[in-house]
Amino acid sequence: MPDYTYKAINPGGSNITGKIKADSVEMAESMLSAQGYIPSGIKEEGAGFLAGWLQRIETKLTPVKPEELVLFTKQFRTMISAGVPMLQLLGVLENQTENKKLRDAIASLSLDIREGSTLYDAFIKHPGIFPPLYCNMVKAGEHSGTLSAVLVRLVYILEHEHKIKSDVKAAMQYPVIVLVALMGAFVVLLTFVIPKFAGIFLRAGIELPLPTRISIYLYQFIDNYWLLIVPSIIIGVFAARYYYKKTEQGKYLWDMFVLNMPIVGPLFLKSMMSRFSSVFSILQSSGVSILESLEILSGTIGNQAITREFNRVRNQVEEGHGISGPLRSARYFTPMVVDMIAIGEESGDLESMLREISTHYDDEVEYAVKRLSDAIGPILIVGLAAVVGFFALSIFLPMWDLTQVVRR
Repeated sequence: MPDYTYKAINPGGSNITGKIKADSVEMAESMLSAQGYIPSGIKEEGAGFLAGWLQRIETKLTPVKPEELVLFTKQFRTMISAGVPMLQLLGVLENQTENKKLRDAIASLSLDIREGSTLYDAFIKHPGIFPPLYCNMVKAGEHSGTLSAVLVRLVYILEHEHKIKSDVKAAMQYPVIVLVALMGAFVVLLTFVIPKFAGIFLRAGIELPLPTRISIYLYQFIDNYWLLIVPSIIIGVFAARYYYKKTEQGKYLWDMFVLNMPIVGPLFLKSMMSRFSSVFSILQSSGVSILESLEILSGTIGNQAITREFNRVRNQVEEGHGISGPLRSARYFTPMVVDMIAIGEESGDLESMLREISTHYDDEVEYAVKRLSDAIGPILIVGLAAVVGFFALSIFLPMWDLTQVVRR
């Protein structure tokens, strides 16, 4: 740990200075505050500056894994349920957490809460660790006074979505490997094999068939313009990433594209419906008002295309309409979701209907992941056959003509 020199005000009101070992400025502030001091200035010592700088870089690059976030949430809920004071609770979690990035975030949480921030305001400062769903669920628990119950459901949502993502990644691992190998074979055949055969066929005076001519045109295009193609691809990838990460319109266009993709789109839509109904059910059981629930839900859906539709629904509800009517005219919300919510509104038991929707779509997501895994195999076989067949025709059709010339 690097050394930090600090200036602070002690409980007696006197100015003091000293040194403290900590992983970061935030942790040093938290440690001083825990001792009853009010930090007025903290600076890392010069001798350890390089080591501290490298450590900060390492901390920023270290991700907080879903398993670590779930464990933190479970421990947080357990101590909340046991009635442990918030600052003491965070101090225990800070000492027990091994991930440096998460530990620094907990130290920052402790400092913010000590200064009077709400849990939501403290959590929302760390979007790289706590996603919008997490922060808004905490906000719902704070407002309703049922933080412990909300955290139980939050743990379930985090574990369930992590399982879905893991299943999708496992299903996509084999196809990705095959596609990379296929692209490598495509490039090798196009740049090394086809040109050599094409030269032989041209010297023999054979008219090249269409597949061979297409292959030669592709090779000539890549050979003549690769200095433009490669930088364009790199710039395009970074530009698209920036557009998606930094702009609302970029996120909206990408999320809409994902929802309209065959096979994958329905899987994501069902996952969003499960999240929507699950969180809505928790908010209703916690006594949060409909309008406040809709505001919180807007930040937890996790898809800009659905969020835009949902915001329009929320505006109509604020004007005095029910929920099911505006949902019926919105895109992406399935008929089952709308009908079940309408029944819940009419019967006065919306919470139960939402739980039924959540359970149904949890099962649907599992089936959709299995169907995705089953569908990938045939799609890959067809794609592989198309590429292999194209190059086979490019080489063997003119070779057949060459044998005819030799026989003559």
